[in-house]
Amino acid sequence: MELRVRPETLAVCRLAGGTLWPPPPGDGSLFSATSAGDGTAGSPEAGLAGERSLVCREDLAPSGIPVERGWRALTVAGPLDFALVGVVADLTAPLARAGVSVFILSTYDTDHVLVRADSLDLAVTTLTAAGHTVTPA
Repeated sequence: MELRVRPETLAVCRLAGGTLWPPPPGDGSLFSATSAGDGTAGSPEAGLAGERSLVCREDLAPSGIPVERGWRALTVAGPLDFALVGVVADLTAPLARAGVSVFILSTYDTDHVLVRADSLDLAVTTLTAAGHTVTPA
């Protein structure tokens, strides 16, 4: 697969249920807002009781909430066909063997593999050795 290292340093944030999402920055940086209800069925408000995660540029991370800073993203060249099987596994298996932690984001068109900034060089080397093409930021 072909991947591109994104230039921005990212934060993974946990927002309290019911918290309003911050607006996307509009500069092309990676921004993802995800809400996952607690599994309670039957109520439109059920989704507000669950987890709300935000991935954004590190400098845009809201204050006063749990934030994991220092992530970099490798984006798979897309768009990817929904019929493809094993895309994430092909990327994460070699990284797991190399001891690289990942945080995965999928969008309609592609997948993003987030790795800790201090593991970026190892991730690029590992993915290249596994036969993938990685373009630097």
